[in-house]
Amino acid sequence: MLTRIARFIALPLLLLVIWELISGWSPLSHALRQVLPPPSVVVVDAWQLLMTGELLNHISRSVLRILAGLTAAAVFGISIGLCIGLWALFEDAVDPVIEFLRPIPPPAWIPLGILWFGIGDAQNIFILFLGAFFPIVLNTIAGVRNVDRTLIWAALTLGGAHRQIVREIVIPSAFPLILTGLRIGLGIGWMALVAAELMAARAGLGFLIQSGRYAFLTERVLVGMIVIGLLGLAMDGGMRFLQRRLLPWNVNLQ
Repeated sequence: MLTRIARFIALPLLLLVIWELISGWSPLSHALRQVLPPPSVVVVDAWQLLMTGELLNHISRSVLRILAGLTAAAVFGISIGLCIGLWALFEDAVDPVIEFLRPIPPPAWIPLGILWFGIGDAQNIFILFLGAFFPIVLNTIAGVRNVDRTLIWAALTLGGAHRQIVREIVIPSAFPLILTGLRIGLGIGWMALVAAELMAARAGLGFLIQSGRYAFLTERVLVGMIVIGLLGLAMDGGMRFLQRRLLPWNVNLQ
């Protein structure tokens, strides 16, 4: 366990040491201090924000938006993906709309989102939803279509009803790819959320980064970026843990 932890933190620690030496102690430190302050300065600024409660406020707002947007994307994305994968008529009706909307990047929706929802949580959740929705839909469709047809034929031969086959064969077989879609959607959702918060928010980690830019506080920009990375790492780790717990039979997750 200790060896695994050491391997996990070795490269990040090495990069931090190199960063500190270059930005804080090298001949270039005076020129770099404004554009790339050393980690020690970033830690001090993060501590000050933490003590005032400002950092926790921004974190809580962003995390709540992530949870709300990802939940909505999962409910709609999985439902629509299952329907497209199972029924050709539904696919013919819905797939052109999805393929038309999918190439439009979530930041392109921000002006429209501001007009519809104003500046606040609803607009940010809407942009996050758009970022997470399409990976979940596509992975759900792929999961349904990759189900072993032999299992379905065997169930039909034994008199299995359509609803029973979907519940006991299709959904469990598609579940690994559905969870993969949720992981991808989480990552893209973070990118979409930060883009939305940069442009239209009064709180959140994207707003923290933007306010740091306006104040020429590079260390504050880095604090926001580092916190986003740590939160994303923790959430993805939680998703992988959930995969291993729910799918112990899937050797690809071991």
